Amino acid sequence: MDNSACLDSAEKLYPEELPSLFNYVTSKSVAEFDNVEDSSPSNPCQQTWSSTSCPSPDCVLARASEGLVFPEDKKWPFLLRYPISSFGICLGVSSQAILWKTLATSKSMSFLHISLTINLVLWFISVALMVTVLLIYSLKVIFYLEAVCREYYHPIRINFFFAPWIAFLFLVLGVPPLVAKNLHAAFWYVLMTPIFCLELKIYGQWMSGSQRRLSKVANPSDHLAIVGNFVGALLGASMGLKEGPIFFFAVGLVHYMILLVTLYQRLPSSEALPKELHPVFFLFVAPPSVASMAWAQIQGAVRINFFRGFRFSLAWWAYTFPMTGASIATIRYSDEVTNMGTQSLSIVLSGISTFTVVALLLTTILHAFVFRDLFPNDIAIAVSHKRSMTGNKRCHVRSGSSDTIDIEASLKPATSAG
Repeated sequence: MDNSACLDSAEKLYPEELPSLFNYVTSKSVAEFDNVEDSSPSNPCQQTWSSTSCPSPDCVLARASEGLVFPEDKKWPFLLRYPISSFGICLGVSSQAILWKTLATSKSMSFLHISLTINLVLWFISVALMVTVLLIYSLKVIFYLEAVCREYYHPIRINFFFAPWIAFLFLVLGVPPLVAKNLHAAFWYVLMTPIFCLELKIYGQWMSGSQRRLSKVANPSDHLAIVGNFVGALLGASMGLKEGPIFFFAVGLVHYMILLVTLYQRLPSSEALPKELHPVFFLFVAPPSVASMAWAQIQGAVRINFFRGFRFSLAWWAYTFPMTGASIATIRYSDEVTNMGTQSLSIVLSGISTFTVVALLLTTILHAFVFRDLFPNDIAIAVSHKRSMTGNKRCHVRSGSSDTIDIEASLKPATSAG
């Protein structure tokens, strides 16, 4: 099938036709590859293969050298353009419910006379938002399963699969006293089970994943794979659990130190992260902020120009819950060391955190419903014409400069006319 035929068929695409189109293009690509003379060994698992590829023949990430089936100059179906990073909005808003609950119940902040009604309103907004985002993404799982699979095998997108479960943890932490004063510990076990399973997968790849090793794919969004441990430890300790929170705190602390060192070693020597993803650098603040609160519960400066020159995207929501975590940690510190300085710092950080979430929420609404450019065509999960793989076996990458190019290319977000 030539490129023009692929584009013609993509233009007539309906949601229910996507799975068959994926399978058709995949089978054609494999057949074409089989006809190409290759001097490499006969073992198919020794063929050259991108580190960001999926082991299944139905889930393959588009490489920089591959053409796209979907036309870039036309809008794709909405669900296909709806990324897993949308759950970042839920993280930002639900963390505000925790912030205002902490402000209302903190002894050192009692002079502000903040009502728990604010926490109640924000919590219900967070629940409604979480249900909406989860429902939309569930539709994507139903109609575009291959696209979801591609996101799961993307070096940046895979970290956002922690976001829904972290958001649920935030909702439990921020539950208003009028709704429930003491939740059963079963909530903690239910929410931490998928996080633990994801960690087994991702941490295993970081240690022994060949071209998926942490030294090759490390990026700031990996903090999402760490912070869930600390949020879970905080929630478990607040419920009176001991062994479970300590376990996740220890796991998070060990891997956070490894990730931090790897990022500091990798980022200066690697190709710079695109400007559209610069907000995820703010995730550096999240793990230590949440970890300090978790440990306390268990135990009883950026340049402005750095964030200029790029358009708004969902990545901006990475500013929110790290700032909220720092604010809550400051309030907790103010409870222990109460003076004018700690109280003032708590108010300032809480104000900045709230303003950030409100500003981003309004901006998101404007770009989603007025400018209609919030969800551009998602090139990162686009169907490609070529594949370097035969059969259903997973193949590994040969060492070489082309592999590095492919990995760096996968870290670049797509920029297309929305």
